Amino acid sequence: MRFNNPVIPGFYPDPSVCRVGEDYYLVTSSFEYFPGVPIFHSRDLVHWRQIGHCLTREAQLPLSGVRSSDGIYAPTLRYHAGWFYMVTTNVNGGGHFYVKAQDPAGLWSDPVWIAGPWFDPDIFWDDDGRAYFSWMGMGQGIQQREIDVPTGKLDGPTRTLWRGFEDRFCEGPHLYKINGMYYLLVAEGGTHRSHMIVIARAPSPTGPFEGCPHNPLLTHRCRLDSSIEHTGHGDLFQAHDGSWWIVFLAVRSRWGHFHLGRETFLAPVTWTDDGWPIINAGEPIALEMDAPLLPPHPWPALPTRDDFDDDRLALQWNFRRNPTPESWSLVERPGYLRLHGLATNLDDAAPLAFIGRRQQHFDCQVRAHLSFTPAREGDEAGLTALMNESHHYEIAVTVRGGQRVALVRKRIGDLSAEVACAPLAQSEVVLGIDADADHYTFSFGPTAAEQMPLATGMTRYLGSIVAGGFTGVYLGMYATGNGQPASAPADFDWFDYRGSADNAGPQ
Repeated sequence: MRFNNPVIPGFYPDPSVCRVGEDYYLVTSSFEYFPGVPIFHSRDLVHWRQIGHCLTREAQLPLSGVRSSDGIYAPTLRYHAGWFYMVTTNVNGGGHFYVKAQDPAGLWSDPVWIAGPWFDPDIFWDDDGRAYFSWMGMGQGIQQREIDVPTGKLDGPTRTLWRGFEDRFCEGPHLYKINGMYYLLVAEGGTHRSHMIVIARAPSPTGPFEGCPHNPLLTHRCRLDSSIEHTGHGDLFQAHDGSWWIVFLAVRSRWGHFHLGRETFLAPVTWTDDGWPIINAGEPIALEMDAPLLPPHPWPALPTRDDFDDDRLALQWNFRRNPTPESWSLVERPGYLRLHGLATNLDDAAPLAFIGRRQQHFDCQVRAHLSFTPAREGDEAGLTALMNESHHYEIAVTVRGGQRVALVRKRIGDLSAEVACAPLAQSEVVLGIDADADHYTFSFGPTAAEQMPLATGMTRYLGSIVAGGFTGVYLGMYATGNGQPASAPADFDWFDYRGSADNAGPQ
């Protein structure tokens, strides 16, 4: 039986999973995006659907002043005594905390803050009810203290659990009890080409831990013939049929570059006679994998088009940092997403009128119907392919010399240039972005099918190798007044995203 990797395509890194009966729930990092920590549900480990976010209120997720690729790092999801717990770190906004919920698709609690340095927290309950909090110790290996979960207070001394296989900057710890032994799964090598998964075990949750003799369990650092790179940061779990699996992050690179971000992959796990796990029988991870699967449970396909007819945004949409409430509305003009351009624009590390979704496929097509009548030069609205403030492309409607125009702009580092401009007669237009693995093509026209190409941009300049950071490209809508509030609203009637079959797993 075969399945495709990644099982959750696009910028969904640092996956953590827990099982409740025959249901599986998974969370990933979200960094500067809001709402934060998307949560997914599956019945077969291959088909996942998003059911919500763990962090939906600014009180849970303050992101003011957060730089790109800061914010929420490496969550851990666990289920204990009828409650789901999601523990993570807001690296610029208060440090470690957890939220909890009995319904993972519902509202999660206010944060319970946990004092302590660094990031990548893990929480583990032992059979005697004692709980342990572990984290990345920045050069000191994996650190641990006991925790009083209701208050978040850490008790007892800080201990070093393990200094890792070969990297004292090991991170992403997850602690498990399996067949009477305690296993510590860790990421090493940094989340780049040298990334890997390693493991140690001990007779006690506090150690002493000994490393696995066949570490690393997983790495592609020497797999130069594979397009799957940066494999690491995983979470180990047992399925309800007794089989073992691991979810982990990896990237699909294109000639050493990747712009979709770090994605969620899946692989089978077996155990040696002396009690050590082996991932995928020691073989490399592939885009198509063979494994004995659970009975398939696909979810209904999501619509490609959002008509903005609901009074709340669909789950795929995100803001950059906490949104300014007056910058957007779904009710001012029913059936439209209205954006009120702020003084900030896509170059600013500050709240702006932007709503976007992750690019999940190399080959995809975006169309959006925009109604926008800019009253002065500087008013601008359109579509963007955005990695961060210093790396983005956009096709926009604005006014020049009293005439409406469509333009394409590229921002790559400290270089910004308008590369194309064409007159627009009508006040309504359909804007387009067509992507393949190497290029974006920006277009406009009266309908989704009638499009005039205006300019292209290379995907590699929006990837982490060039742009830096830990996220992936977002495709979205924006508006700005470029230094002052825009004088006219931008109304988007619909947004359509269509991804092609490119080994991207279920959409």
